[in-house]
Amino acid sequence: MTGRSNCPRFSRYKKRPSSRSARAELQFPVSLVDHLLRKRSHVRRLSVFTPIFLTGILEYLTYNLLELAGKEAEKEGDVEIIPEHVERAVDNNQLLSFLFLSDANATPQTRGEMPHTRHEC
Repeated sequence: MTGRSNCPRFSRYKKRPSSRSARAELQFPVSLVDHLLRKRSHVRRLSVFTPIFLTGILEYLTYNLLELAGKEAEKEGDVEIIPEHVERAVDNNQLLSFLFLSDANATPQTRGEMPHTRHEC
């Protein structure tokens, strides 16, 4: 016996290739984000994890935005989300409104203290 039965290369059942989105358990296409980053970015090198991380962030923000817009639509008794619901959801949420502000010098209005950013030893 040559020992080929233990080698995964020669197994009968090959594992089907899965997409990066499926492996990361994301709904948004990681390959498209990767393509757009490499096409439009002025960065010479990208980590293989950068498009996965960015896709996760985009999916998280979209989920939160649609959830808040759905609540706004529910308040009015609508079953569809229209652009006005999204706009109202952004306006009512402090962090989302700061994210979508057009003024680069604007600061978010927070309640209480700002979190500490310096780590002291």
